[in-house]
Amino acid sequence: RNLSYTEYQKLKQFPIFKLGAYRGGFIVEQRTVREHPIGKIAERAVGYDDYRGRVGIEGSFYEFLRGKKGKRLKQKIAKGQWKPLNDNNEIEPIDGKDIITTIDLKIQDVAHHALLAQLEKFEADHGSVVVMDSKSGEVKAISNLGRTSKGTYFEQRNYAIYESHEPGSTFKLMGMVVALEDQVIDTSEVIDTEKGVIRFHGKPVRDSHHGGYGKISAARVFEVSSNVGIVKIINENYADQPEKFIAGLERMNVGQKIGLPIKGEGQPKIPDPKDKNSWNGLSLPWMAYGYGVSFTPLQTLTFYNAIANNGEMVKPRFVKEIRAQGSTVTKFEKEVMHPKICSQETIDKVKEMMLNVVKRGTADNIYDKNFSMAGKTGTCQTEYWTDETQYISSFVGYFPADEPKYSCIVVIHKPNKKTGYYGNIVAAPVFQSIARKIYSDTPVVEEVDYAANVQDVEQEYEAYYKKANTSHTKVPDVRNMAGMDAVSLLENMGYRVRIKGIGKVKNQSVKAGSPLKKGEVINLELS
Repeated sequence: RNLSYTEYQKLKQFPIFKLGAYRGGFIVEQRTVREHPIGKIAERAVGYDDYRGRVGIEGSFYEFLRGKKGKRLKQKIAKGQWKPLNDNNEIEPIDGKDIITTIDLKIQDVAHHALLAQLEKFEADHGSVVVMDSKSGEVKAISNLGRTSKGTYFEQRNYAIYESHEPGSTFKLMGMVVALEDQVIDTSEVIDTEKGVIRFHGKPVRDSHHGGYGKISAARVFEVSSNVGIVKIINENYADQPEKFIAGLERMNVGQKIGLPIKGEGQPKIPDPKDKNSWNGLSLPWMAYGYGVSFTPLQTLTFYNAIANNGEMVKPRFVKEIRAQGSTVTKFEKEVMHPKICSQETIDKVKEMMLNVVKRGTADNIYDKNFSMAGKTGTCQTEYWTDETQYISSFVGYFPADEPKYSCIVVIHKPNKKTGYYGNIVAAPVFQSIARKIYSDTPVVEEVDYAANVQDVEQEYEAYYKKANTSHTKVPDVRNMAGMDAVSLLENMGYRVRIKGIGKVKNQSVKAGSPLKKGEVINLELS
């Protein structure tokens, strides 16, 4: 019972079972079950198509995955058994097509466990992580974990796609880009954050840093995530014409659905100044630091990825191709949603600011001198209309900062406030853990000039061959030789060689021209 297919194949080879059903008693009952290839990891994104409905990739591509049923005549025998009968009218089933996803199992595993560890540490309600290839838009990892009543976590909802929420400070990038594009502000302009509190209609806007930051540049406002600073920038320049600010966002596709093939994408929200029911004197200043607007994590990541991609906004993709019998039927290519969301000048400025967020801003706790990261922290109050205010902690950015390969967003809902709730403490370490692991595991690929490389190798070989075939009575000059060639040459002459470094020989401990002494140690310092 419950044999795997491999075990069944082995068992079938036993001599007694080769005698058939009548003489050997071998009757097979096959049972088909649904299994996720990587268990509970990415279970919600992979999805299903059954009595529960159509969810995730499987639910969206069910027409391709479903094959056609076959028919086979069977005869009922003793003990409720069924025996197959040969029948000319037997119809063989037709396999469904195969869906090849963009998910990278290694990156998925890293993202899943980095998120899980942080959720457990902060006893959070739920969270999500998405890692995307910045150039192609291929989603390499997506993890969505929710807390059970027992305190464990599993994939219960696809929060990254469906859950639209107030983003908090991660929205400051959108506002800053609009202001820079409209040239109402420059990064060097000085903003007075006063004492860290300003009021609108009696309602306060506060900085997390008690007492404020004083007079700082607009770039520094972004780096330290000053609520007062960004609100002053947006409100003072757009209060009389808020529709201009909204138009700037819409030019960059902010507030629009991505249009994913996976069902259930959350509805983004940007208030409309023309709608008197949703717009009031607090709307613009509140919007400036990420309240009153709403986006899903994937929608926010799509915008940040466009900045990493020098303005080209690409559509997130979950499926690479559809195959049938091993052959490609449909291939999904990169889809550009917006060729250039803003000027290169603005992109260069905000890229520098996001780099400094990690170097010397709110996320300096994840700075690593070994590899560069850029991004923005976010801490947003939720359920602030109740007696028990909760928080949403987030970090979104890309890495490496100089030549972005991946973009990533981490959103964690309702962490235990006693342990911590700021985005740099709760969400940013997950981003760092993922970036560090991917960075250390991903080999660097460099393009080389093949012809030039061959010529260099040939020249080095000729130089080595000439020295190797010369009768030596004195120590040869091996400087500028490849280390491996120098070791071979000297050891064949009877020397013991020790090397330090890699590359070509820079120095040798025994000078060229010295008398030959077999067994002597020569130290080589490589470049």
